[in-house]
Parts: sequence; C-alpha cells; structure tokens
Amino acid sequence: MKKGFTLTTSLKYLGMALIFGLFLMATGCNKEFENTLPKGFRNDTAGIGAGKKVLYIVLDGVTGTAVKTIAPPNITQINARATYTFDGLADNKYNVITNASAWTTMLTGYDYTKHNVVSEDFAGLNLQATPTIFTRINSLLNTARTVSIASTAVFSDKLAADATVKQTVSDDAAVKAGVVAELTSGNPALVVAQFHSAETAGAANGYTASTPAYATAIKNIDGYIGEILTALKARKGYSGENWLVIIASNKGGGPSGGVQGSNIFNDASRNAYIAFYNPRFMSVKISQPDPSSYPFVGTAPRFIATTASNVTAIQKNPTLGNFGTTGDFTFMFKFRDDYGQGNFYPMFLAKRNAFNSVSSVGWGFLFGSNSAQLDWGGTPRPGFGIDIRDGRWHTVAFTIGVVNNLRTLTLYVDGLTRYSGSISGRNIDNNTPLRLGGDIGTDGNTQSNVLIRDVALFNVTMSANDVAAVMRTQIKPTTPFYSNLLGFWPGNETSGTTMIDQSGKGNNFTYSSNVTFSSFEEISPNISPDISPAAYTSVPNGVDIPLLIYNWLNIAVSPQWDLTGRLYNPTVLLPTN
Repeated sequence: MKKGFTLTTSLKYLGMALIFGLFLMATGCNKEFENTLPKGFRNDTAGIGAGKKVLYIVLDGVTGTAVKTIAPPNITQINARATYTFDGLADNKYNVITNASAWTTMLTGYDYTKHNVVSEDFAGLNLQATPTIFTRINSLLNTARTVSIASTAVFSDKLAADATVKQTVSDDAAVKAGVVAELTSGNPALVVAQFHSAETAGAANGYTASTPAYATAIKNIDGYIGEILTALKARKGYSGENWLVIIASNKGGGPSGGVQGSNIFNDASRNAYIAFYNPRFMSVKISQPDPSSYPFVGTAPRFIATTASNVTAIQKNPTLGNFGTTGDFTFMFKFRDDYGQGNFYPMFLAKRNAFNSVSSVGWGFLFGSNSAQLDWGGTPRPGFGIDIRDGRWHTVAFTIGVVNNLRTLTLYVDGLTRYSGSISGRNIDNNTPLRLGGDIGTDGNTQSNVLIRDVALFNVTMSANDVAAVMRTQIKPTTPFYSNLLGFWPGNETSGTTMIDQSGKGNNFTYSSNVTFSSFEEISPNISPDISPAAYTSVPNGVDIPLLIYNWLNIAVSPQWDLTGRLYNPTVLLPTN
C-alpha cells in the first residue's frame, strides 16, 4: 500500500440517478485518502471557497475499458471519492481522434469543430479564438501559478506556452518527479501532468488489458499517481487547501473515426477513463446508457381500414416482391398494431390480388385473433406464435434460400425463428404490386389499424443471427448487407404521398391521398433504435473538463466564451459534527 493511504471503516458511497438513469447506485468498503480538511470547510464547486486548487492528470491512450479490467489500486481508491466513468468519451463527434486534437479539446473546452485541430501537427490551431486553461486562469487570476509538466514536447510547445512554469521532461517517471517537487515546494493554483507511456505501449502492442506492455504501463502510471497524491497530502498547507483532482484519458486506443450514424460508444479510440476526485466527494459512477433503454422515436404512416375507407401504399414496380423459383432474399419490416382487439383475417401487407381470401398466387401477412401469419400462396401459412396485437413495436422477417438442397422459407418474429419449411418448385409470382395496408372492412373482423415502417428487401439470405441483429436496428449505410438492398422504405415521411425508397433504386411506394403520419416515442424490447446524440453527452467528455476547472476556481464563465462542454458538479458529502 502506498504511503499516505489509510484504511478506514466501512465507507458507504452512493451513486446519484441522473440522465437516462445512467448514474448507477453502488455500495461497498474501500480505503480512501485521509481527509485532513476541517469538518466545517466549505467544499462546494459553485460557491466561494479559499484555497481551491486543481491537479489535472492526463493519461494518454488509456482506455476506460482497460482501467476497469485492470483495476489499478490507486485509481480504485480514487473512485471511492469521485464522480467517475469508464465510459467517458474523448469527444462525441465522428472525426478521427489524434493525440493533438484530444489534448486541445481537454485543455481549451472546445471540440475540434471550434479549435480546428485534427492532425498531430496541430495545423489550424488558433489559441486566440480558443484559449487554453493556462491562458484564461493567468489572465483572470493574476497571482495564480499554473504549471505544466509533460513528457511530450509538442504538448508543452503548442498548449502550455502561457503556463507560469512549463517543463518538458524525458519520460513519465520524470513527470511524476516534477509534479511531486512542485507539490512539495511550490504554491500552484493549477498543475497539469501529462503521461504518455501507455499511449506508446498501446500503439506498439495494442490497447487492451490483456496486452502485457500496455497493462504494465497503466500500472506504472497508477503507481506514479499514488506517489503524487501522497505528496499532495503531505503539503504543509494541505489542511487549509481544497484540491480538485482530475484524472482523464486524452483518448482511447485503436482505429478511430466513427461512421456517421454509428454508436460512438463502440469506438474504442474515444473510450476514456475520467474521474473528478476530492476527499469530500461521494462516489458517483456514470455509465453509458443501456441500449434497451433507448426510446424508438419517429413517425410512421398509419394504415387504417374501416367499413368506409382504407389507407394504402402501392409499390410502383410490379415485379418487386416476386421471388420466382431461384435466388436468395430477405424481407423485413417493423409494425405496431393499434386496432386493440383480435379479429379474423384482415391482411395488412401483401403481394397478391385477393386480399380478403386465400389465394394460390402471391403472398401476404394477415392477422388472426391476437397474432398474425404469413400466407405463402395458400400454403404454408406459418403463424407468428405470439401475441403481437399489444400496441407495441414488433419486427418481422422472412428469408428465402437453399437449405439441405431445398429452397426454404424461414419466418422470424422479434428476432426468433418461428417457422422453416420447403417451398422448392413453388412459383407464386404475379403482377400485382406489393401493397401496405388492408382492404375496406366489411365488419369488425376485417378492419385494421397498423403502423408500418423500415420495410426492406435484400437479395441475400441472411443467417438467423444476422436477421436478428439487422431487424432490430434502423437501417443505414453502415448496416451489414446494405449493398444488397433491392429497396428500403423507412416510412419516416411526415407529409406527401410518396414513400421514398432510400436504397437508391428508385422503387417508391405511393400513399393513398388520405394517409396520415403518426409520431411515436416508446421503448420496445424488440427494437434497438439509434442512440440519440444527447446520450453521448450524458457521460463526461474531454471537452467538459475546463468548465469544471473554471467553476472550481470560482472563475465566472462568460457566455461569450461559448465553451462546448457541460458542467459536471460532483456531489459533496455534508460535514459531520
């Protein structure tokens, strides 16, 4: 155990429920840094408090995932008195992450769209428009001593020019020694320490906890952090000081540059460990949102069939949806039944002439009681096997391909295989256009009310796993098999009479003139919708850190600065009597 740590009795540390329920509740026993602050010391991040200072430790290339797996002892103790995350983000954009862009973001409080740094040579950097924390602190707190100790020369040269003290040293061990010396004999308001050895090891060997060189580098840095915090606690004036300690990855590791529409949480190059520590903070762990908690949000055409009228969408290409006797295909869609009760047997999506009876030509989906079925030329007529008339979104798909030398139809509902059987030699092609929406009803048994969207046809037979994965998502250019699309109709229009084919094939549907479009927002266990951009700001980002530093140092942030980040205000334990 590092000198300067003491074992305390069982400490209860609580998490606070915040955006999307992301901040998890946790309890446990931990060692912590000895709290020598007076019991009545003002320790808030918004009010005026004497002796407020900041220690900012930058960990280059240290992924949050690796820190979570390795659980370095000093960082683990820090988490017991910190707002922290293993799911932090270097940034929430889709740019390629570099050390230069990440450093600039976390030292200016602006993302790359404002500071313009993308490449490692800092091309485009304009510190007049996007000043660093050194510049602002020194200009607003005239007597403040700001210190930068870095193991990378370009970090010092490009971003620490306005620090009161700027040192570039040979390696991470020298960074630790320089910081310890400053904390021992100096009186800084801000100390920034930049450690680079994990980035070097990760770039050469891989950024995973199972990579020995990378894991060793992280453990060594953790040891340096322990020595630095021991020196911090040993300061002569520590009992009257109020230190905010920030430990943050500049970036993660691995190939970077997310594709527009992809889930940025899956981009390892952005995955960061970020912690805001003070002995009086409660432990608050911030995690990325659970994908099952994302709401499915959008609009969809409503296909209503009553005894007086019906709403339809008719495909302009009459051959689309003919499958012949050869070839591989996958067809899928999402739907929600809002009729509210079981009935027999209104058809709601089909390529056939007779919507109100069994036909040997064509295929279609029709409701049956509280479920539904696929009619394939009269036979087979596999059922969905579940109650799907519950007012919730469901996914449906079928594939056509050769299995054991037989051309086989396989039906999937909500990602599960519901039927698989031979259709070898069956040709149910016809010239009736593919249609969404049922017939005018004759009575209560033939009426319908359904939302349909994300209709897609592929010229490939997907595996069961691929079907389950693709049908849950919202199709986009990054979706597997996107190049195999014969047509894709999201149905996300809000007006007009054209259901646009977004595959680029030009096979549009035409809505009937009485179509209406319904908005929806709901959580469905059957759909993994696109993550909202707001979710990326629900965990700490590198761009958020300067705002907290200014707040801690009681520097009023002018709206004219137009900082990009958001404020994370740690939860403070109330003093005890």
